[in-house]
Amino acid sequence: MTLDDYNGFCASLPAATHVVQWGGSHVWKVGGKVFAIASGESRRPGITFKCSDIAYAILQEQPGCRPAPYLASRGMKWIQRISGESLDGDTLKDYLRESHRLVALKLSRKSRQDLGI
Repeated sequence: MTLDDYNGFCASLPAATHVVQWGGSHVWKVGGKVFAIASGESRRPGITFKCSDIAYAILQEQPGCRPAPYLASRGMKWIQRISGESLDGDTLKDYLRESHRLVALKLSRKSRQDLGI
């Protein structure tokens, strides 16, 4: 997945907003909360996303994936995909969609209502 593919997909998710921060990382948020981060070269960026406890346990052992720097070290269940060895583009989109869902669920009912999600 290229940076353009990543940005295009994240833009298609409900109430998603984009900002470039943290030294040029492409950060996607829902309700002001981060659900995905891409950094590195535009042809093969490292893509970071939130996941469930079970997915985290499985993905951290897969080739091309690792616990997300900074986030996982603070006890958060975030994975960084650094290559497509075990997560192809379609599977990555599923994880990004789930990350969006997990983050949106943590928003208040009013926030979700205001965002239409």
